[in-house]
Amino acid sequence: MNLWVLSGIAVMVAGFALKVNPLLVVLLAAATSGLAAGLDPLALIAAFGKAFNDTRYVSAVWLVLPVIGLLERHGLQERARSLIAGLKGATLPRLLTGYLLLRQITAALGLTSVAGQAQTVRPLLAPMALAAADPADEEDAERVKAMAAATDNVGLFFGEDIFIAIGSILLMKGFLEQQGILLAPFDLSVWAIPTAFAAFAIHALRLWHFGRRRQR
Repeated sequence: MNLWVLSGIAVMVAGFALKVNPLLVVLLAAATSGLAAGLDPLALIAAFGKAFNDTRYVSAVWLVLPVIGLLERHGLQERARSLIAGLKGATLPRLLTGYLLLRQITAALGLTSVAGQAQTVRPLLAPMALAAADPADEEDAERVKAMAAATDNVGLFFGEDIFIAIGSILLMKGFLEQQGILLAPFDLSVWAIPTAFAAFAIHALRLWHFGRRRQR
């Protein structure tokens, strides 16, 4: 057994301890393990290329983030604030409850990437929540932004299990099969519906209580 292939772990630990760029640390660790395993440089580069090609969908993130950055630079957050400010009766609890419902429905349909922290909460939902809440100080503003982020998390977490092809459903199915319990993914997704309703009701109540507490 060639234990030198584990040297990549040492490189990774040292890199993170020295606070080196994480992407560079992972690349160096993989290269170290590959060379220790006897791969020549060309085979190592080929392995990197194959891994990138097999997971090339991950690179889509690097296309979305610059677009969001450009939109923010050209006034996306200001437009979101002005939109909410112009709506009568647009309170913070109503806004976040509506977003919670939308997030749960889209997640239940398998559209988990339609919204999210980076692409929706930061550039759109958080500014709209701040406009609806009109925070008194910076601490209050941080609480409002935190509640907006939490609403996205709750909607996604308790909505995605309704979709039968989501990873969590398949994971539970595999675990139950190991215990001798045979269930179809549809059976698990059906039982996720009451949980989703309960999560919606509980978090909506939290939003209402949060709004009332801020008013006092």
